Amino acid sequence: MTRHDPALSPIEELRANTSVPFERATAMPKSVYTSPAFLAQEQEHIFAKEWLCAGRADALPNPGDYLTMQIAGEPILVLRDRDGTIRALSNVCRHRMAKLLDGRGNVRAITCPYHAWTYNLDGSLRGAPAMTLNEGFCKEAIGLPHIRCEIWAGWILVTLNPEAPPPAEALADVDRLVGYLHMEDYVEAFREEFSWDTNWKVLAENFMESYHLPVCHAGTIGHTVDLLKMTCPEGLPAFNYHYIIKNDALDLTLAHPSNTVLQGDERRTTWLLSIYPALLITLTPGYFWYLCLTPDGPGRVNVLYGGGLAPDWAADPAAAAHFGRLRDLLAEVNAEDKDCVERVYQGICAGLAAPGPLSHLERPNFDFARWIASRIPQ
Repeated sequence: MTRHDPALSPIEELRANTSVPFERATAMPKSVYTSPAFLAQEQEHIFAKEWLCAGRADALPNPGDYLTMQIAGEPILVLRDRDGTIRALSNVCRHRMAKLLDGRGNVRAITCPYHAWTYNLDGSLRGAPAMTLNEGFCKEAIGLPHIRCEIWAGWILVTLNPEAPPPAEALADVDRLVGYLHMEDYVEAFREEFSWDTNWKVLAENFMESYHLPVCHAGTIGHTVDLLKMTCPEGLPAFNYHYIIKNDALDLTLAHPSNTVLQGDERRTTWLLSIYPALLITLTPGYFWYLCLTPDGPGRVNVLYGGGLAPDWAADPAAAAHFGRLRDLLAEVNAEDKDCVERVYQGICAGLAAPGPLSHLERPNFDFARWIASRIPQ
């Protein structure tokens, strides 16, 4: 068992932890979950530099539809403009720096709740009351800063980093793996946000391995999987993944009976994609669901959660019932996961706890640890 070395910093502990072959790997050291200083490094070197997900593009179907998010403490506004383009803007007024919008909704213009400075949907300043006597004021010179935003496979991705490679380039291997399922055409049915009392990496790791499914999810989806039918390849530079050949216990996991395109195991293979740092996607021939994670201190994570159906299931005459079944099922799955991941963080904080050896079914966790270690400077 690996013991904490107080002489090492968290990143030194993590590098030592990931320097061994996978066959001798252990779980990540406790300090990388509990250290506020390490979280500050993650915010600076990971969340402020990588592509983060704001959800699905079909969450913003109409001009003026918007949603809000934070990237490394930076308030971001994502909206569909009057030309139909989804763009990301700073969500801070250019006057006295009040935050502009909260949550989700639809606006004809972006109006600051403090002094009513108003911006068009492209971020340009439309109006500013009582500014005519300020000789230095120039409306055309003031607008909301634009932030990089791209749509990839139906997902809205945003980054503060002007040098980050485009998602289509960085994630080309995702397309090669699961492009046959046409993820961009899946129909979102629900989207919500919540917070859990655990470290963001604990929740990410929970998604990355299906070793826990038969036990943690015994009451829901545990019976749909066989540990012997899980495959966990070595991860790729921008993501890790594993896949499961499902049985017939849950029809929504499988290709719709009318689907004649998917053949053989394609009709029953569930893919679990962990796109670094914090977009986690379960993609089946019948449905998808996802988590987007944002840390809120070492022991709390904010979660954007959503899901929906493949196009043929969404077009089924009983689609409303299918959507309802899926939502109810995943709500139960989430409740089971919440209990597990909060227990893990409670254990990590215990004095006698120490990271144990990993199963071959936890290969993605080891790849994730190595990726984090590669992003944090000494």
